Amino acid sequence: MFPHEALDVYKVSLEFNQWAKQVCRRLNSMNRSLHEQMIRAADSILLNIAEGNGKRAGADRKRYFESARGSSAECAAIIDILRTSEVIRPNEADHAKELLNRIAAMLTKMIR
Repeated sequence: MFPHEALDVYKVSLEFNQWAKQVCRRLNSMNRSLHEQMIRAADSILLNIAEGNGKRAGADRKRYFESARGSSAECAAIIDILRTSEVIRPNEADHAKELLNRIAAMLTKMIR
């Protein structure tokens, strides 16, 4: 097992990533750009957590965690667009945003 796999923030991010990919499978061609952006941002959260955790403490490590936090905010905005466009139901959006809030909070603590 790699060290990042034991992190709670990585586990919650993996759960969000799975949710995002399930939702993206339902998107039609009108939502193609959101589909691609959501996949990239959701993957970016995981990849930056893993890479940042592999760095020694310091500015480089912090930068990766900040990037992961930024990608979580990007996903939250995409969810807002999908909800207001009535592509996803409010309860789906609420669940995803709850995961993203947890991710952002944990990353904020890791950055400090």
